[in-house]
Amino acid sequence: MTFSISARCARTGMFGIAVSSSSPAVAARCAHARAGVGVVATQNITDPTLGPKGLDLLAGGLSPDEVMARFKAEAPFFDYRQVVVLDTLGRSAGHSGTKTLGTYAIARGPDVAAAGNLLASDKVPQAMVDSFAAMPEAHLGDRLVAAMKAAVAAGGEEGPVHSVGMLLVDKVAWPVADLRIDWSEGDVMAELEALWQLWVPQMDAYVTRALDPSTAPSYGVPGDE
Repeated sequence: MTFSISARCARTGMFGIAVSSSSPAVAARCAHARAGVGVVATQNITDPTLGPKGLDLLAGGLSPDEVMARFKAEAPFFDYRQVVVLDTLGRSAGHSGTKTLGTYAIARGPDVAAAGNLLASDKVPQAMVDSFAAMPEAHLGDRLVAAMKAAVAAGGEEGPVHSVGMLLVDKVAWPVADLRIDWSEGDVMAELEALWQLWVPQMDAYVTRALDPSTAPSYGVPGDE
């Protein structure tokens, strides 16, 4: 019921994850990333606790393969989970438990890994990885949006998707982008793309306002003159 892409920008060190599902508010429980540390995607029959745990293990010096080994040894009901872990070197590890739903697959490349379950085709994750790899000079957010659109073009989920989210982290302790369409009957990828295009020109200004409001641009709202 979910497909996702976890990635690192080799030029900037920014991390990001985009995820979509037929169920509501998918990004709230599946998308986890930490600046300077990495990304964890936890999906299928989701255990949201694996996100923070995996990021803590990466921060403690474990590789993605070592994190996954810890999960396999310690996480309850791990056969029900589909998990991707990606680190600061662009290395990744993926797991699809024996209880993963429907058609499922994981595809990996340098700085990227994609995973999905209940897919229309097992080629969907590879289509996402290929799309990401084809845009090396683009902003990470643009690459993730393009990869999600490529997933839909390759068949996407077996049924319609209704929620999507994209999380980006970079240099500061909070997400620089946390964009979500938690439920829609329309084209959620088009809605995500439109939301991203609205957000990206303002993204750096919101970081500056948090770090040093005295140097930040105006808020651009009525009454701020």
